[in-house]
Amino acid sequence: MTKAVDVNLINGIALAFEGDAVYSMYVRRHLIFKGLTKPNKLHGEANKYVSAKAQASLISALLEAQLLTEKEEEIYKRGRNTNSHTKAKNADVVTYRMSTGFEAVLGYLHMTEQIERLEELVAWCLGFIEANH
Repeated sequence: MTKAVDVNLINGIALAFEGDAVYSMYVRRHLIFKGLTKPNKLHGEANKYVSAKAQASLISALLEAQLLTEKEEEIYKRGRNTNSHTKAKNADVVTYRMSTGFEAVLGYLHMTEQIERLEELVAWCLGFIEANH
């Protein structure tokens, strides 16, 4: 796959678009491997991981634990501060923007093919949600 665009120049919303899909895939696989197979149960459980509120709490915890690199924090801020013309259905603006920043970090890692780092952060996030729900 060729890269026609420098990932470092991609806006935060586009990075979050990628990150949303990537994170959702990891969450879905995690839930299926936990033995959940019924669609309604999967959807309900997935929301504990992928809602704007959950993602905002994850990025807060990652920042508090100082687990992000300087570049990842920069990408988080780019995603958080990008003016989106959409709004979350079930979240206030601050929560929604934090969650966009969280997704931007994951999108950036995926697009720069830092898969090991991406999976390290996702595993930490899955563990955090498991421990706190």
